Amino acid sequence: NQSQDDILKHADIAMYQAKTAGRNTLRFFDPQMQASINARAALEADLRLALQEKQFKLYYQPQVYHNGQTIGAEVLLRWQHPEFGLVSPLEFIPLAEETGLILPIGQWVLETACNQIKVWDSNVQTQNLHLSVNVSAKQFYQPDFVEQVSQALRHGVINTDRLKLELTESLVLDDIADTILKMNALREIGVRFSMDDFGTGHSSLAYLTKLPLDQLKIDQSFIRNIGVKANDAVIVQTIIGMANNLGMDVIAEGVETEAQRAFLEKHGCRIYQGYL
Repeated sequence: NQSQDDILKHADIAMYQAKTAGRNTLRFFDPQMQASINARAALEADLRLALQEKQFKLYYQPQVYHNGQTIGAEVLLRWQHPEFGLVSPLEFIPLAEETGLILPIGQWVLETACNQIKVWDSNVQTQNLHLSVNVSAKQFYQPDFVEQVSQALRHGVINTDRLKLELTESLVLDDIADTILKMNALREIGVRFSMDDFGTGHSSLAYLTKLPLDQLKIDQSFIRNIGVKANDAVIVQTIIGMANNLGMDVIAEGVETEAQRAFLEKHGCRIYQGYL
C-alpha cells in the first residue's frame, strides 16, 4: 500500500515529465522516473565533491601538422569517479552547466592548462606547443571573464599567445556585442581563438569577419562522413576555402583514418586532431 504522500510525490514527478515533454500532454508515473531522479541527485552530489577531492583529470589530444609535427593540443576534461571509474563528459558536463558547477570547474581547467604550458616551457621539445581550452557559455558571459583569464595567465607566467580559447558558434552569436568586446580585450593581451564545431550552428558570415578568430575547427561529424556523404565532403571543402580566404588556420577534428587525412590535405586543410 502506498501512502498519500507517495502518491502525491509520484503525481508531481509525472507532471514534471509532462512539462519536459512539451506541456499539454499526459505522463503516467513509472518507477524508472524516480530511479532516474535519484541517480541524477547522486551524480550532482558526487560532482560537488569532485573538485575538492581532485577527481578531475586533464588529457591532451595532440594537434598535428600534415608532416607529422605536433604543434599543440586540445585539453580534454575527464572525471575519475572513485566508484564508477572514468565518467564521460557527455554525462557530467550538461549537469555541471545546469547546476552552475561549470564555473569553478572551468576556472580549474583554465588554471591547470596554463600551469601545463609553464611545464612545457622548460623542455626544448615542448616549449613552442600551444594549448586549446574549451570555454562554456556560462563561463564566457561572466562579467569578469577577461580578468579570470588574465589572472590565470599571470599566475602561470606564460606567453599569452600559447593559450587558445575554443568558442562555439552558438556561444559567439548569443550576445554578439559582448562577445566582440571580450574577444578583443583578450586578443589585446595575446590570447588566440578557435571557432569550435564550425558548420554545425547558424553561422553568420557577416559576424565571422568581425571576430578576431585565428582558426576554424571543422566539426567531426563532417569528417566522419568523408567518402560516405558527398554533401559533407562539399561542406568540408567550403569551410577550408572560407578559412583560407579569411586568412585563418583550419583544423579538422575527429580524424580517424588515413583516407580522411589524405582528403583533407588534398583540399588544403593541413592540421588535424583525432585518434589517427
